[in-house]
Amino acid sequence: MTDEALMICIKNDDLSKVALLYERYKQRLLQYFAYRSFSDRDVSKDLVQQVFLRVIEYRKSFKDEGNFKVWLYAIAANVNRQEIKYQMQRKDSLFAYSEEYSYVMENDDYKIVHQILKKLPEQYGEVLMMSKFWRMKYEEIAALKECSVGVIKTRVYRAMQLLKEAYFKLT
Repeated sequence: MTDEALMICIKNDDLSKVALLYERYKQRLLQYFAYRSFSDRDVSKDLVQQVFLRVIEYRKSFKDEGNFKVWLYAIAANVNRQEIKYQMQRKDSLFAYSEEYSYVMENDDYKIVHQILKKLPEQYGEVLMMSKFWRMKYEEIAALKECSVGVIKTRVYRAMQLLKEAYFKLT
């Protein structure tokens, strides 16, 4: 059953189908929140749960002809923005960014790439994660970002260039 078909069932109050979508997307959303600066796995798990609570809460707003993945990541982006606002209220800027240069001390390539991705301008880092790590199609990303496919392709290309340059400076 497609994501969209499951969401239509959920929209029609068959909430048992939420578990199927949760299983399909929980890992990708965990990666999304971890990338977006919540390296605390427990915080990321809480945010994933918040996303699915909103899926249930706003199920009636899903358009039957809509793309579920785009709709889901729009919800995730909103949850992410709210969490950042909350975190910034709780912590002063110095503490929030105390790990900024910690990647220099690490030898693990994954951690280096992750730190570089976090430092890329948001317009590049986010589309790179969506296309390369979450395997979203350019068309889906363009719909989510409300821009053309060409803009997304350009951003992914530039993001890859910035990632390569930063990686080779560090290794």
